[in-house]
Formats: sequence, C-alpha cells, structure tokens
Amino acid sequence: MRTRPDIEDLLERDAAFRVVVADRGPLPRSRTTPVKERFAFLLRTVSYQLLAGAAANTIHTRVVERLGEVTPERVLAVGAPTLREAGLSTTKAETMVRLAEAALSGRLRPETHGRRSDAEVVTEITAVKGLGPWSAQMYLMNCLARADVWPAGDYGVRVGWSLLHDLPETISERDLRRSADHLTGLRTLAARYCWAEVDRRRER
Repeated sequence: MRTRPDIEDLLERDAAFRVVVADRGPLPRSRTTPVKERFAFLLRTVSYQLLAGAAANTIHTRVVERLGEVTPERVLAVGAPTLREAGLSTTKAETMVRLAEAALSGRLRPETHGRRSDAEVVTEITAVKGLGPWSAQMYLMNCLARADVWPAGDYGVRVGWSLLHDLPETISERDLRRSADHLTGLRTLAARYCWAEVDRRRER
C-alpha cells in the first residue's frame, strides 16, 4: 500500500525516519483553524510554554473556565490576577493580557495571517512581549497548517531527531537548525515525526 506523497518524499530525503513512519503510519494532516478560533489558539500556547502537556492542559482548562468565552474582551475583563488563580505564573497571566490588548488594538491581526508569509506572522506574534518563536511556530504548524516550520528550539523535536539519527547526545538547537536543510518544504512533517519518535520510545 502506497503512503502519502509527502511521507514518501520525507523518507527519500532522510531514511532515518523509516522506523517511526513504519510504526506510527501516516500522521493526521493539520487543518487551517477558522479565523474566529485563532486568538484562542494563541492564548493556549501561553499556557503550554515550558510545561508538560498534562500540566498545561489542566491549567488551561481552568483559564477557560474563568474566562467563560475565550475572547480578547473577556481576557481584559477578567484580568491578570484572576488568570493567576488558574495556576498561571504572573508572567504568563500578563502575557495573556498583552495578547488581548494587541488583538483589540489591531497590532495583532489573525484575520490576515492566512495570506501572509511565515516570517510576517512570526514577526507580528513575537512583537507581543512573552510570545517567542516557539509560540509563533506552534501557531504556524497547528493553526495555519504551514508545511515548512522547523521548531529547532523545541526539546521534544531535538530529542526525537537525536534518537532517530542515533546521535550520542541530544542535538543542540543551533545544530538542529541547519541539520534539516535537506528537508526544506517538509519540516513540519519531520517535526511531527520527531515528537512521535519520543512517544514511541516512551511506550516501549
């Protein structure tokens, strides 16, 4: 049975991915998130910064409960002190408020992101203090379904790449940035399989 063309292309360019592709099969494709849900996605990335998935999910669930409706207006109405009660750090709570302010002022325009370049979207998002490249990359990958995002600073991607390529130690962010040049155009898919390899090894 033939697999998807993008996966076949990945395997032709880098055979190290064969083991995880064989085990996990084709990963679900990302779909572009509707404009009305993009602010909520960005808010969610703040909760997930530097936290394991389960802990971040618990905290963000509490954030959503306090907001009721995840909109910039509700974030400003609730305010940072109430957001901190959900388990957020002061920094993250304040970042959420700044994100809401940027959305309402027009400095952040999710409705335009679908027709703008990756670099332009990253520049706009990272202009909000507290939102760095990782947050912008997760947004590009999972919200805008962009195909060539390479989150070299993500620890899981670094570990997965190192495992797949049988490296003696976890590759550095600096080295990983250029190690996937041969996968240009497919780096979002490669990153997803790096995460999948970490999960596969954990399950063994």
